[in-house]
Amino acid sequence: MAEYQTMRTGAAGARSAAIDAGLRAHMNKVYGTMSVGMLITGLAAWAIAGLATTSDPSMAAAQLPNGTYLNGLGAAIYASPLRWVIMFAPLAFILFGWGALMRKASAAGVQLGFFIFATAIGLSLSSIFLVFTSYSIAQTFLVTAIAFGGLSLWGYTTQRDLSGMGTFLIMGVIGLIVAIVINIFLQSPAMMFAISAIGVLVFAGLTAFYTQQIKSDYVAHAAAGDQEWLDKAAIDGALSLYISFLNMFQFLLMFLGQQE
Repeated sequence: MAEYQTMRTGAAGARSAAIDAGLRAHMNKVYGTMSVGMLITGLAAWAIAGLATTSDPSMAAAQLPNGTYLNGLGAAIYASPLRWVIMFAPLAFILFGWGALMRKASAAGVQLGFFIFATAIGLSLSSIFLVFTSYSIAQTFLVTAIAFGGLSLWGYTTQRDLSGMGTFLIMGVIGLIVAIVINIFLQSPAMMFAISAIGVLVFAGLTAFYTQQIKSDYVAHAAAGDQEWLDKAAIDGALSLYISFLNMFQFLLMFLGQQE
């Protein structure tokens, strides 16, 4: 009997060790995929901002405050009705396309969809290089990275159940979207300041919440051994953290960014 108990304890310990090792590999994939997505977004935003501007007045469609000019491409992206499509297309994809992609596509297809989404976000974010100094963008990115790392680490290690916080935070995101759309027409600096402050807090909370959720989902499904599901879940988790990071960065840029 004692030998049986020892064998059972040993087997349980081996399973636990295997899950722990698998969880570390899973989280590494989540953060790695997210990092590649952020790199794609940054490069796309920088490249598109460069392609959309010119220093030659003869090719100018509009002049910018920093002394450069928008060329024809820049005018189409930033000053025509196309800008609304560029602004809201990524949101529409998340709301209506991502779930279908997760259900129907392979893990490779989901990853490709994430990278295409990251490129589209780069297009919609490229205007920050026309408004803010490169130094303040880099500074804000560093501050965001430090804050994100601390929040994600807390979400991973805390014993507190954060699931109850998730519903409240998602409602906060919906409220932020509505407020942002309203402020597009009102153009209120005070309202934008309030939106930015609340946005930082909401996405800071979501960073911790999503990290814990990714960890919990892996532990709950690891025993099933469905590698395809786990691969897709890692990409889905990377998307959640990517969106949290990106939104924290944008809202912090409202406070820390120095305009050209």
